[in-house]
Formats: sequence, C-alpha cells, structure tokens
Amino acid sequence: MANEFYGPITIIFMRLALAVVLATLVLWLSGSLKRIKIKKEDRKYFLLLAFFEPFLYFLGESFGLTYVSSTTGSVLIATIPVFATVGAWLLFGERLSFLNYAGIVLSFIGVIIFILNPDGSLSFNIKGILLMLLAVLSAVGYNLTLRHLAGNYHPLIIVHIQNIIGLVLFLPLFLIFDLSGFLKLTHTLESLTPVILLAIFASIVAFSLFAYSVSNLGLTRSNVFSNCIPIFTALFAFLLLNEILTVQNYAGMIVVIAGLFLSQINGKRKVIPEAEILTGHTA
Repeated sequence: MANEFYGPITIIFMRLALAVVLATLVLWLSGSLKRIKIKKEDRKYFLLLAFFEPFLYFLGESFGLTYVSSTTGSVLIATIPVFATVGAWLLFGERLSFLNYAGIVLSFIGVIIFILNPDGSLSFNIKGILLMLLAVLSAVGYNLTLRHLAGNYHPLIIVHIQNIIGLVLFLPLFLIFDLSGFLKLTHTLESLTPVILLAIFASIVAFSLFAYSVSNLGLTRSNVFSNCIPIFTALFAFLLLNEILTVQNYAGMIVVIAGLFLSQINGKRKVIPEAEILTGHTA
C-alpha cells in the first residue's frame, strides 16, 4: 500500500522517523528515557545492529525485489533461520535437539511448497539474487549482534537506539535521491496511513517482540517463526483482499506449522557458559 505513493528509501526514512518520535514519546511517558544508559563496550554492537538492519537489509530487500519475483524473494528470505541456526551454533554454542533441527528444515520446506509456482518454477535474476542474499546475510548479522544485547537492555530501548542510528544512516540517501520528489508530492491521510502502520507495527512492535523472544527463546527458536510471514500474509490477503488460497498453499501451511512445532519442543536450549553470561542478565 505504501509503495503506491512513495519509493523504498522514502518509505524506510519516514517509518524510521515516525518510529523514533513515537518510541521517544512512550519512553518519556514511562520515565525510561532519562534512564537509558548504553555501556561503552556495547556501542559497537548497537552500530552494527543498525548497519545490518534496517540499513543493509532494507536496501538489499527493497532493490532486490525489483529484479526477482516476490516468490523467489520469499524463498531466499526463508533461509534466514537456517543461516542464523548455523551462526548461533558457531558463535554461541546454541544447540538444539535433533527434532528441533528437523523442524527448522521442515519449516523451510513448507515455505518452498507454499510459494512455488504451479509448474514448480521460480523466476531468476542473478542481480536480484545477489541483492536478496545481501538482505539475508544482513538479517543473520543483525540476529547474531542482537544476541549480545537482548538480555542486557529492554527490547524497546534496543529498537529505539537501532532506529535512531538507522535514521541517521538513511538520511543522506533520502536527501540525495528522494527529497526533491518527496517535496513535490501531495501527502494525504491515505498515503500516510500505511507508513504510520509500518512505523508502529513493523519498526517498533515487531522488532521489540523479536528482541524479547531472542532473550527468552534463543536465537534459533525465535527465527523459525519468521517462516510464518508468508503464511499470515496469504491469510490476511484471503480475508481482506479476497485472494484465493490453493490446495498447495494449504499443504505448505501445514508443513510450516508442523516444522514450527517440532522446532520448539523438547525443553530449553543449551548454551555454553560464555553465552549464558552474555544473555543471562536483564537491565
């Protein structure tokens, strides 16, 4: 809906600006704004966090989807939990049971079943693939960096700092490429509403809930839930836009949910002591 009125850079810049204003208001009203203190050793993690996402991720995804179909893009984005699982194991020693790993693989297979074309094909463009891979690797970098911060700061504070830095990073791009066109547009409630919704539900609520989940479920288990994104998108499109779901779609949903269930069972995650130190404290 937002793309009908604004370009990708403008949308990202506007939603980040609105998210910063809204989160500042919430933190101020709750009395938390004055108590925000970032440890010196964590500053580099906050910079990396914002550099990976929203900056690199949104650039890769937004421009990548101009070269590949949304179907191909969804398949590539669905590999994020797989790469994040490998990263969590290598860097933090986060290990799950065999059933959990089987569930992650099954969930990924379900996404592929859900979004494949009827003839089993996917559209392909090497430039688009590389840009989408940039988004995937950026998301994995974001997840691994978030793992250092999730247990030490309130989720909303993490997201607020992330959005402020992201806004600064996008400002030069917005001024150079989109400002002149932005000033010529007539901004209405219809055009601004999708951006406001993105700021509230995507840039604040979703990121805050994900940060909370990482600190409680671990990186691997939290990431598997992202495979539900195409499922919920299709369901809302069915309910709100009257789009038709096929038997293949329903089969994919069942496989994704089954994989999601398997990925979450069998007790708590196992971590090495160093990882427990990194994520075991709350501010």
